[in-house]
Amino acid sequence: MSKQSKRREALIYHAKPTPGKIQVVPTKKYATQRDLSLAYSPGVAEPCLEIEKDKNNVYKYTTKGNLVAVISNGTAVLGLGNIGPEASKPVMEGKGLLFKIFADIDVFDIEVDTENVEEFIQTVKNIAPTFGGINLEDIKAPEAFEIERRLKEELDIPVMHDDQHGTAIISAAALINALELAKKKIEKVKIVISGAGAAAISCSRLYQSCGAKRENMVMLDSKGVIRKDRENLSTEKAEFATHRKIDTLDEAMKDADVFIGLSMADIVTPEMLLSMAKNPIVFAMANPNPEIPYDVAVATRKDIIMATGRSDHPNQVNNVLGFPFIFRGALDVRATKINEEMKMAAVMALAKLAKEPVPEQVNIAYGETRLTFGRDYIIPKPFDPRLIGEVPPAVAKAAMESGVAKEPIENWERYKDSLLERLGADNKMIRLLTNRARMDPKRVVYAEADHLDVLKAAQIAYEEGIAIPILLGRRDAIEDLMKELDFDADLEIIDPKSDEELSRKNKYAKVYWEQRKRKGVTLYSAQRIMRERNYFAAMMVNEGDADALISGYSRSYPSVVKPMLELIGLATRATRAATTNLMMTQRGPMFLSDTSINIDPSAEDLAKIAQMTARTVRMFGMEPVIAMISFANFGSSTSPRTTKVRDAVALLHQSHPELIVDGELQTDFALNGEMLQDVFPFSKLAGRKVNTLIFPNLEAANITYKLLKELNKAESIGPIMMGMRKPVHILQLDASVDEIVNMTAIAVIDAQQKEKKEQELKAASMK
Repeated sequence: MSKQSKRREALIYHAKPTPGKIQVVPTKKYATQRDLSLAYSPGVAEPCLEIEKDKNNVYKYTTKGNLVAVISNGTAVLGLGNIGPEASKPVMEGKGLLFKIFADIDVFDIEVDTENVEEFIQTVKNIAPTFGGINLEDIKAPEAFEIERRLKEELDIPVMHDDQHGTAIISAAALINALELAKKKIEKVKIVISGAGAAAISCSRLYQSCGAKRENMVMLDSKGVIRKDRENLSTEKAEFATHRKIDTLDEAMKDADVFIGLSMADIVTPEMLLSMAKNPIVFAMANPNPEIPYDVAVATRKDIIMATGRSDHPNQVNNVLGFPFIFRGALDVRATKINEEMKMAAVMALAKLAKEPVPEQVNIAYGETRLTFGRDYIIPKPFDPRLIGEVPPAVAKAAMESGVAKEPIENWERYKDSLLERLGADNKMIRLLTNRARMDPKRVVYAEADHLDVLKAAQIAYEEGIAIPILLGRRDAIEDLMKELDFDADLEIIDPKSDEELSRKNKYAKVYWEQRKRKGVTLYSAQRIMRERNYFAAMMVNEGDADALISGYSRSYPSVVKPMLELIGLATRATRAATTNLMMTQRGPMFLSDTSINIDPSAEDLAKIAQMTARTVRMFGMEPVIAMISFANFGSSTSPRTTKVRDAVALLHQSHPELIVDGELQTDFALNGEMLQDVFPFSKLAGRKVNTLIFPNLEAANITYKLLKELNKAESIGPIMMGMRKPVHILQLDASVDEIVNMTAIAVIDAQQKEKKEQELKAASMK
């Protein structure tokens, strides 16, 4: 993507369809006059009076307890420098977005128009009654130190400058684990810190709290090594000045055990790495380009333990591992501050989590066979769903033990369950999907690439590294649209109706004719039918000229399914095809089957659909918990429409006892765990969270998923084709660009899975 195109895409993202990235959403009913009279006058007077009696009631009757202010004056924004408060607002909104999606914390972003320390502090103090916590952001040093120190002393709510402490906490956890792998003691290692800003100072202080010795540290700024004999040092730099008579990074690196980079790209050379001690630990955290490129570092020293700030290399030091969960724990016990004990608790929780078995969902997301504690995995991955269940409780406990918690937690098991429930509203699944697809992108043929939205999706898939698009359609139309989109890529463009493709069309036609010549197909009709893009695209996948196929944007579902069933056919042992839709709901991901193909499946068909859906759910790293849906519960009706569901469940219990599946059940009982437990405690689903619904017919499934999509704005991925021999996926008519991109990721993952299975079968046959 060109620089201009990236700029335009970023601007459009922030401007459309609504300017900005966050909004205020009502949490109470407001439909009737009665609702409004309770929300405002006169009903609102009652909580006001209760809060007047006791200020602590503000946590009971308002959002204060789950509301954090992200506050900046725009003096040190990313790598952009002092760009002012208005220009910092997109970053502050982005921070608010991360708070919400990772820890379900609400945020107001506040941009303060002053560089005067006293004015800034007074402004924050004046608005503090609104908030349960204060996250300071992008404030330049040394002012940032004084602002945070004063606010922590003068306010009775948690205050943290994430630029200082976020990196410190994550890197300290990584350092503890790296030292364990290197078999080194933190109190003995020599540490070089390149950079002397807020993050570097905070990191150095926290490493000391972990046991590092100040006399073993050497810090450098833009002028070189910070020495005791240098004049005009700030208080913070003087704190880490060294007595050693050295001046350069080259000298400091000799025999060093640890390098901490919080400075600028490409300042560390291979020669410097070679001069370090055995099993060197290098955290090159400058962004976007580290102090030494990852590939250069690992090629230079085979014994290196390397971390960066980048997501495309192992061991990413990412602040999102820390601040959402630290504030979550602090808010949940109404802590009056975030103290050293709480920060250290977060460090130890992160370090410990990296040593525990990794959930399959995380392995799948990162394209790993099995992530295990070692040189390439010393800190948890940002998408690890365990983070919210481990870090906040550790922080909350530390707050209670250090005496800063006003609302102690008594039932830790219930608290952890509530945290995991919060995760349900944070749908990371799409990020996991695209991340997994990027690990091994496949050739995806888009059968309708001469439509603007399809080509937009192909562009995103290509530029995000999700897939390698093959564009089918009218060449002139595709090329014109690519110019319009500034889509400058050397991709294969194919027009099945052009004479340019005559040789390939004849080849495909002959193969098709050979397959179906005894079913009324002539060679001439085969040649004619290969001019149709869906037949041509299907043959590309069949013949290995593409790995997967996306179609259906402009044509009815049945008309696109027909050529796929004719040419691609069913997978070995599959008796029918079916579809499932992955719905991103407030309770978490839900799979709904069969949403597009089987009109009135029999009991045997329903059992097969449930089995195929279970395999698909596992493909996403989740354990299927399946409810077979009906209009009745457990034999309360003798209608054939319910008995077939009952029979399907009996078949599944007999042939697949390992599956967690039960029914027939009404939808509300399937989704309401308390109702199910109370009325049907014998059910295999009692005490479990259902994530898969199998419907008795196409009508029920299709209506349900479209209602969810339109009324609740639940994002839908699908219909995902199941039971096919090759990865082919058919869109709903007029699918959105995002839906097409998501389906592309599914198609790539499907191709990855099928390729893996073929390799396993081939390996087994050779034994």
